[in-house]
Amino acid sequence: MPTTLLLLLAGVAAGLSGSMAGLASLFSYPALLAAGLPPVVANQTNTIALAVSSSASIASSRRELRGQRDRVVRLIPLTVLGGVVGGALVLVTPSDTFALIVPFLVAFASLVLLRPPRAAPPGEGRRDGRPNASTVVGAVFIGVYSGYFGAAAGVLMLALLTHLLADTLVRVNAVKNVLLGASNAVAAIGFIVFGTVVWSAALPLMAGLFVGNYAGPAIARRLPPRVLRIGIAVAGLVLAVVLFVQAVG
Repeated sequence: MPTTLLLLLAGVAAGLSGSMAGLASLFSYPALLAAGLPPVVANQTNTIALAVSSSASIASSRRELRGQRDRVVRLIPLTVLGGVVGGALVLVTPSDTFALIVPFLVAFASLVLLRPPRAAPPGEGRRDGRPNASTVVGAVFIGVYSGYFGAAAGVLMLALLTHLLADTLVRVNAVKNVLLGASNAVAAIGFIVFGTVVWSAALPLMAGLFVGNYAGPAIARRLPPRVLRIGIAVAGLVLAVVLFVQAVG
């Protein structure tokens, strides 16, 4: 299969899984490795594609974001800070070391997906969205994770926000899209300036991600959520084993 077609199809799969389960990198990152990119370069290129394609998710969430400006303004500096730190860690991590770390991140992301976040019952969340100390630490940590690799960062952020905001899951998810989009964006800027991005691989991946992000919600409405989550999580665990064997082989 031609590399461009492989990356395009992987982008579609990544967009679908990302919009439905928050695990886009489980498809996009291995496809970049298969295209011959070294692990750190593959991760940087992947982050660029995810950051650009996340604009589609944010744009489609404009209706849900109405009235949430204050929440976003309070929280976005935390994930931006995390994204800067995560991106910097990628730039200083040797490729062989990164290749060994990623299987554990993939396995962690897959296990997180098995326990999806639930909307907080009325009265348990905080409607003003003012973060307490634990929320600040959690938001920065998730921002770091998102900037470094990011698979299932959406699941983690949604779990955090549902305990902070007493609102519908759809509106909370819209805030999540903005926060993680920002952390990916700052990491992506750092990779463009200081890292190595293979644009010939990023562009077809980006195109596929846009398609997958657009089609994902419509498909998700027709699939049993539990079956979808478990299927992607199992695939992620298998992928973690494969990546680990490749890293130590």
